[in-house]
Amino acid sequence: MDISRKLKVMELFAGVGGFRLGFERANKDFFDVNWANQWEPARKRQDAFSCYTKRFKTGVHVNKDIATIPDEEFAKAMPDLVVGGFPCQDYSVARSLSGEKGIEGKKGVLFWEIKRVLESTHPKYVLLENVDRLLKSPSTQRGRDFAVMLAVFRDLNYSVEWRVINAADYGFAQRRRRVFIFAYKNNLNYAQRQQSLAMEDIIYKSGFFAEAFAIESEPYKNRVEEVNLPEDIVEISDTFSFPFHTSGIMRKGQVYTIHTIPIKKEPIPLRDILQDESEVDESFYLSEEDIEKFEYLRGAKRVKRRTADGHEYYFSEGGMSPTDSLDKPGRTMLTSEGSRNRSTHIVEVNGRRRLLTPIECERLNGFPDNWTEGMTDRMRYFCMGNALVVGLIEIMGKQIEKIDREETTSSIQIESLFI
Repeated sequence: MDISRKLKVMELFAGVGGFRLGFERANKDFFDVNWANQWEPARKRQDAFSCYTKRFKTGVHVNKDIATIPDEEFAKAMPDLVVGGFPCQDYSVARSLSGEKGIEGKKGVLFWEIKRVLESTHPKYVLLENVDRLLKSPSTQRGRDFAVMLAVFRDLNYSVEWRVINAADYGFAQRRRRVFIFAYKNNLNYAQRQQSLAMEDIIYKSGFFAEAFAIESEPYKNRVEEVNLPEDIVEISDTFSFPFHTSGIMRKGQVYTIHTIPIKKEPIPLRDILQDESEVDESFYLSEEDIEKFEYLRGAKRVKRRTADGHEYYFSEGGMSPTDSLDKPGRTMLTSEGSRNRSTHIVEVNGRRRLLTPIECERLNGFPDNWTEGMTDRMRYFCMGNALVVGLIEIMGKQIEKIDREETTSSIQIESLFI
């Protein structure tokens, strides 16, 4: 085993560097993040990119719209692993007018940029993160978008595992549910070993996620499904619908998916990530007017509304506790955390109610204190609402290192990666 080997990593949609920080914690000497891209559209100040370049000094850092970056620049980085968190969008496709270019996806959909990166670089591994509703979108054709993604990976000669993970289920401080997608080239030795196993065994025992995030041995309410993806990706886009569950695998177009049940670890409660009250500025405490506003926002309501064409309807929502329990992990933090809205965290300490501080939001995601220092508080909240739970990536990084340390790809296999 060559302990001096490094894995070259390309980080897309890098934000403030959650993937890279997780990999560095897993093994800084193994993961070499040598190319990263971060671009916030419609903003003059590129705060996340500034934070990234402040925290990470090595590698190529690119602050451009990814759609404007030529294929040759991606290829030059020669990544072994491509990672990124990207938005859940409309992944529908159509056949090109000439029929010569194959499929065409909607403009501005960032997954097509990921596809272009993979076609340009042929990495051994891919690790992506998205909101868990990706598995069920769009609501009018459940599962179509994820099936289109899986078909793209199939056509690029990858197998795929996925798992919806709630960070709090595995001992972290935030109830943040995200789907993680791990893809690997079919001609790797790892893939050959996995292909010799039953799909069920991969999900429960021997897969990428099973070894790192333990699950119970039986599915939730016997929810198990399997299907073969249609060969024509346009057919998938037009007519395919399927109930993807929280765990699954796709290899050579065959899909097997199970609603798995996590074996939970004790999470970190909210009280354990709070700063000492002597460190909290008075501006974070709520006025009486703020308290009244939040009690309305978090309370049950049924409000009559009218559409633009005059149709009347009632908007209803249930009530929430006026404050967040300090004995439970935090709720999912959104990019709107810095504004006064229903989802904003409110804690009560020593009889006073207040907002979470930016440092506490960093702690919710496992970042060091003041990681985002230097930007406005509102942007610090926004960046943390977009961020990963770093500890999850650390765990996955260790799993990727284990897989790659055991990889003994022959020169013939290496050449085939670029075919």
